[in-house]
Amino acid sequence: MTSPVTTCLSLCSLGAVSVPMAEKNWTTVDEFVLLSFSALQPELQLLLFLLFLTIQLVTLLGNTLIIVVTTADSALHSPMYFFLRNLSVLEIGFNMVIVPKMLGTLLAHDATISFISCATQMYFFFFFGVSECCLLTTMAYDRYVAICDPLRYPVIMSHRVCVHLAAASWLSGLPVATVQATWLFSFSFCHSNKVNHFFCDSPPVLSLVCGDTTLFEVYAIIGTTVFVMTPCLFILSSYARIVAAILRMPSAEGKRKAFSTCSSHLVVVSLFYGSLSLLYFRPKSNNSPESKKVLSLSYTVVTPMLNPIIYSLRNNEVKAALSRTFLRAISFCKL
Repeated sequence: MTSPVTTCLSLCSLGAVSVPMAEKNWTTVDEFVLLSFSALQPELQLLLFLLFLTIQLVTLLGNTLIIVVTTADSALHSPMYFFLRNLSVLEIGFNMVIVPKMLGTLLAHDATISFISCATQMYFFFFFGVSECCLLTTMAYDRYVAICDPLRYPVIMSHRVCVHLAAASWLSGLPVATVQATWLFSFSFCHSNKVNHFFCDSPPVLSLVCGDTTLFEVYAIIGTTVFVMTPCLFILSSYARIVAAILRMPSAEGKRKAFSTCSSHLVVVSLFYGSLSLLYFRPKSNNSPESKKVLSLSYTVVTPMLNPIIYSLRNNEVKAALSRTFLRAISFCKL
């Protein structure tokens, strides 16, 4: 059976060469040029390279530690940390789709990206992005059940249910990524192949398309509403009920523990959706290409780095598990 990625790339390749003969100013696009941060001085680009390289290393190390600790420590074998482990895997994937090419552009000044590579990057950008939206929603539901229905929590959030919810979150990115990337790269492009961004995002690539893109833009709005805003509304609704349930608790210690349990996830959600909202729902007059790049950095580069730090610093169970893991590793090395 042909995979969605193969189908996408095959159709993209067809779109790259299917230029109507009647249109004299249309041309075949074999590669794109990512303008990225080319307007900056070489010295500043080198500083950005060092900064983003550091951020990537911290991201990979932090999320890998979360995966290892939540897997190795039996105290963290609960639904909350099962979903956190999935989130860390998503963050690593999200990071690896975008940052390596950006680092290569800054260091080697090779801003070209092939047609297929651009389509692939956009495919996995949408795949990981939509999957993360749905996984954050699943994590909010987990916290809702834990606080609002604690007696039935072990039954409702059984291991089988958790696996199904995580699988559904991952699979939700497939149709969006397949349709959006395949459709966009089946268009014919004008003579310009310069993408004013540091990765192949939909709006800057769409601006290079020749022809009517109205139907695609309508689809993009519907897709954003269904797969980005609907999960956001569900998360807000869950936390409204969680806060109401916490405020009804008679014990101050119970309230503190409940807020502590939810605070890490709430901070992560705020960072992710806050940057997305600023990027996609600002007035067009304030949406300069450079401001878009800065806001895109916040959720594609900075947030994946901050997530493991937030969960490590704000969660006593994770901190304790990290200590136990390091002590076991040191003891093993001494043997």
